[in-house]
Amino acid sequence: MRSRQWVLAAALLGAVAGIAWADGREPVLKQVDLPHSYYWRELYLPQLTTGPSSAAFLPDGNALVYSMAGSLWRQRIGDDEAVELTHAAGAYDYQPDVARDGRSVVFTRYDGKAMELWRLDLASGRAQALTRDGAVNVEPKLSPDGKRITWVSTQGTGHFNLFVADISADGLRNARPLLGERKSTIDRYYYSVYDHAINPAWSPDGKSIVFVGNAEIAWGSGDLWQVALDRPAQPRKILSEETSWSARPDIAPDGKRVLFASYRGRQTHQLWLTTVSGAAPLPLTFGDDEKRNARWSPDGRRIAYIGNDAADGNTSLMVMDVLGGATQRVQAGKRRTLAPAARLVLDIVDGQGHRVPARISVTGSDGRAHAPATAWMHADDGFDRARLGSEAHYFHCAPPCAVEVPAGTTEVTVQHGFAHAIGQRRIDAKAGRDMPVRVDLHAQPLAREFGDWISADLHVHMNYGGHYRNTPQRLARQAQAEDLDVIEQLIVNKEERIPDIAHFGHSDEGLAPTRIDHAQEYHTSFWGHLGLLNLRDHYLTPDFTAYRHTAMASPYPHNGVIADLAHAQQGVVGYVHPFDTVPDPAKDPVLSHQLPADVAHGKVDYLEVVGFSDHKATASVWYRLLNLGFRLPAGAGTDAMANYASLRGPVGMNRVFLDTGGRRDDASLFSAIKAGRGFVSNGPMLGLLLDGQKPGATVAGGATGKHRYRIALRSPVAVDHLELVHNGDVVKRFDLSGDRHQLDKEGDIELAEGWLLLRAWNDAADPLLLDLYPYATTNPVWLGQGGAVAGSQEDAKYFVAWIDRVIEAADARDDYNDESEKRATLDYLRDARATYTRLAEGR
Repeated sequence: MRSRQWVLAAALLGAVAGIAWADGREPVLKQVDLPHSYYWRELYLPQLTTGPSSAAFLPDGNALVYSMAGSLWRQRIGDDEAVELTHAAGAYDYQPDVARDGRSVVFTRYDGKAMELWRLDLASGRAQALTRDGAVNVEPKLSPDGKRITWVSTQGTGHFNLFVADISADGLRNARPLLGERKSTIDRYYYSVYDHAINPAWSPDGKSIVFVGNAEIAWGSGDLWQVALDRPAQPRKILSEETSWSARPDIAPDGKRVLFASYRGRQTHQLWLTTVSGAAPLPLTFGDDEKRNARWSPDGRRIAYIGNDAADGNTSLMVMDVLGGATQRVQAGKRRTLAPAARLVLDIVDGQGHRVPARISVTGSDGRAHAPATAWMHADDGFDRARLGSEAHYFHCAPPCAVEVPAGTTEVTVQHGFAHAIGQRRIDAKAGRDMPVRVDLHAQPLAREFGDWISADLHVHMNYGGHYRNTPQRLARQAQAEDLDVIEQLIVNKEERIPDIAHFGHSDEGLAPTRIDHAQEYHTSFWGHLGLLNLRDHYLTPDFTAYRHTAMASPYPHNGVIADLAHAQQGVVGYVHPFDTVPDPAKDPVLSHQLPADVAHGKVDYLEVVGFSDHKATASVWYRLLNLGFRLPAGAGTDAMANYASLRGPVGMNRVFLDTGGRRDDASLFSAIKAGRGFVSNGPMLGLLLDGQKPGATVAGGATGKHRYRIALRSPVAVDHLELVHNGDVVKRFDLSGDRHQLDKEGDIELAEGWLLLRAWNDAADPLLLDLYPYATTNPVWLGQGGAVAGSQEDAKYFVAWIDRVIEAADARDDYNDESEKRATLDYLRDARATYTRLAEGR
């Protein structure tokens, strides 16, 4: 039986390297060879937003060219009309830089495959491709004399490096890396082992470039540097910094002052000034919003920047007087588009004819995504290139909402949680017309016998340095559009800052029917990350450990200590986004994840079986723990950065359905999590009854023998596999036919002691579900009085070998603060190993 279990696990997982991308689905911009794409994609690369994202002054200083909604626009400061300059089919334009003579603009164009540099002639409107290398080419900047260009490219390496070239009417010549590739001598976790050079800006004399580089920097995207073009091997550090990809320095026309964005001990980026000689920086702006992508006007009297301080938290283009600080918003009250447009007025109703908020994707006849002018546009983190030209984009809408689209065939897709079928419409948009579009959503709930559910996403970050500025009120509206009841908003550091720390311990009012709890994620990439829910007294600080090359490099406190501190204030402790692949003690280069040790010590209240990880890999580890008698409940959390423009799925993409009788109070919510009363899913909804008992319960009477089961499936996407799993083995497969969206079955089954659950999964990704692949599992129904199931000694031996590797990694660390920390850590791990040793020996 044990061998069959792991043959099945291998079939489920296939070959994976890093996070397992399901058949067809690939990461956006897969040519970038850097870790943690969910950071650099959002914090560095341009993203589609309905509001402005970057800007450059025209030579007179009274008008701007800026990117907005995937096009370039021109607008005079003080006017309310924006004139569209570019509109490419199936592509999006960003990061304009205007030539000093005002005749042309260089910019970045993204077409779903690569980011290339282009040039626009402002008189004729003709656009010309400058690069065609299939790499990521961003941040183009023209030299003051217009004869050269610098930019950042991944060409040849997959890493962000500084390039320079000559530019003429024919295009680029003599393109070359300016600094060359350099491998760091220190290890990094969030950044590549290779240094990057980003955010270039020319000096007024055109002889040097200021940029951001991270040579020998462990945490943060780097310091401010200056390099002379005739001495590229001798860069000079201007200022030590620690930003999240967003410094983007710009040298004043006087050649002395350097404008840049930094958080410098604060929770948001503000604008700061230093000098080319590295004088102590002083702030120009203040506040709780983000201020980034700043540019000087040609006369040095104004600064244009992108903020998110508008009432709706969307991006906004601001112009500030350097002297006095008077600031005005450049807003496109009217838009003069290049092509005729129609206006769709979307109305979303449920099965009872009631309006409901929803998640909506609108693709126009131009092959581009569209949204209302004030909506937050979001993008998926991967897609199947055989089925889509670019990643899916979507926005949340409380109907009615109006969307301007180009005339022609327009596709509309509408989703409202998991208990409604997905609505799709194709509309022939007529130029110059307002067109009402109604989408009716068909409800397909589970029968009440299976549970009286509330749904919860146990892992959401409200603000994490993204394009937008989120609030509890807007987060609640996002949840309502996703038909999500509860959000556990996990406050956490992003290196030096903790963006939502002010919300810890606060109770949000006026959010009904949504509940938002401001909890904590504990960051330690050595031991594994923890979700700390229901903390009643204080935020645990420092909220990270084992950060190499810092004063908090010690791996102590380990996660068991943190779990005790959380439990002391009635906290609920879970392991979050655990495994991208199944840990292999025999082959993994390093294995330091502490999950099995903490489970053995009784510290873990739930495991994110469905989360930002490979669900099948995580379930494989979970089954082994269940076999050893550890009643570890399944939780689920998206790890959604809810203020990102590009994120891994919307809030509630990974959620747990809890049978609380419909109640949302603390006692009902957290007792259901810890008791395992429910199921976890990224789409399919599952019902399971065994002898009338629901998941989390124990079947009364004799465990071994014949049992009556009843199962149900309801799914917004087609499901390939629906199975009953007993002690890690599939004991019943259900045939799915037709559209494979629903099934109801009951029958008898012979079972031994142990546990039984129902799971649904697919072999490949589904473009309508923004995750690796559809997956759902109930928590187990237990048979018998607990303890290890027959044949589980091999599972125990697996964890003995695992913890041996953790002890090896912990013992090898040389950065404990003192010997007592190391001794306490190793003693804790050895005690856990002893537990698994006894289980391996059948004791």
